Amino acid sequence: MIIDCHAHVIPHDFLEGSHPAHPCMAPAGVDGSRTLTIGDVEFLASPVWFNADVRLEAMDAAGVDMEVVSPMPPILNYRLDDGAAVAIARHVNESIAGLVAAGEGRIQGLGTVPLQYPDLAAAELLDVVGYGLRGVEVASHVNGVSIGDPRFLDFFREVERLGLSVFVHAIGSDVSDRLPKQARTSFGFAMEASIATASLITGGTLEACPQLRISISHGGGGALMMAGRAQFFATREWARHDPESQLPNDSPLGLARRLYYDSLMFDTRAIDFLAHRVGIDRILLGSDFPAISRASPAVAPLTDFYGGDEGVAIIAGSNALSFLAIEESGL
Repeated sequence: MIIDCHAHVIPHDFLEGSHPAHPCMAPAGVDGSRTLTIGDVEFLASPVWFNADVRLEAMDAAGVDMEVVSPMPPILNYRLDDGAAVAIARHVNESIAGLVAAGEGRIQGLGTVPLQYPDLAAAELLDVVGYGLRGVEVASHVNGVSIGDPRFLDFFREVERLGLSVFVHAIGSDVSDRLPKQARTSFGFAMEASIATASLITGGTLEACPQLRISISHGGGGALMMAGRAQFFATREWARHDPESQLPNDSPLGLARRLYYDSLMFDTRAIDFLAHRVGIDRILLGSDFPAISRASPAVAPLTDFYGGDEGVAIIAGSNALSFLAIEESGL
C-alpha cells in the first residue's frame, strides 16, 4: 500500500468575513479553477485541490492508494479573532470531511483548530473527532511562539487523550523573514521545521505526552543534523556547567525518535540520514501534492533508498497506518 502523508486541500468556498486575514475563494476559469485570497496571499487552485473525483484520478496516475490530506498552510490562520477562527476551522473541517466521505476510503483527513486560543482549540478537537478526521495539522509556530512552548501543552494533552494525530507544517516567521524572499520557502521552511522539532524535543511536550503521535514536515528541517550536539549539551557531564541544559527524563535523541518525519527532502541521502538517526519506522512518504507535482510513481524519490524494497514499503505504507493509529485489517 502506498500512502502519501503530506498532501493538501483547499475548500471550494469560504464563509464571508470582513477581517483582512479572512480567506475567500472566487471563480477563476472555465476549467473550474478558483482563486484563494488570504491577506496578501493569492493562489490559483485547480479543481484537484477540492474535487474528490479529480483527486482520485491524480492518485491513480501516481500509484497512490491513500492520501492523508490537510489544509494548505496559509489556511492555518492564527490572526483571526475567536469567533471567526472557530467558524473558519469548522468550515474547513467540514469541507475536508466531505472530501474524505467522497474518497471511497482512499482519503484520510487532518483538520485545523484555532491554536491562537489553546483552550478553545482543545475544545474544538471534539468536533474534529465528530467529523471523522484522524487529527489536526498545526503550524510550526503560532504568531511567533514555537509549537513546543508550554502554553500549548494542555492542547497536546487533549490530543493525546482523544487518540488523534498531529502534523506540524512549517510556515514563515520573523526568523525566515531574515532571508531573501526567494529563499523563504526553501531554506526558510527548513529553518521553521528545525525550530519546531527542537522546541518539541526540548520544551517538555513529548515527555508530558508519551503516547502523542506527531509528524514534522520536510524531514524536520535540519534539526536531526544537530541532534548529536543537543545530546552532548544534555549530558550530565555538561549539565554540571549548565544545569538548565539537562533534560529530566530522556535524551534529545531518544525524544527525536518519538516523532515522525516526512520524506519530502528532495535528496535520498537526506532520507538515508533520517533513517539512520531515528529509524525507518519513523519516516512517512510525503509529496506536498498538489502544491508540488507528485512523482510518478509516488515512491520514485525513494528508489535509491538504502533500505531497499522492504524499507520503501515500510515508509510508504505501514508507517502511515501507525501514525494515524489505523489497523490495516480495518481498511
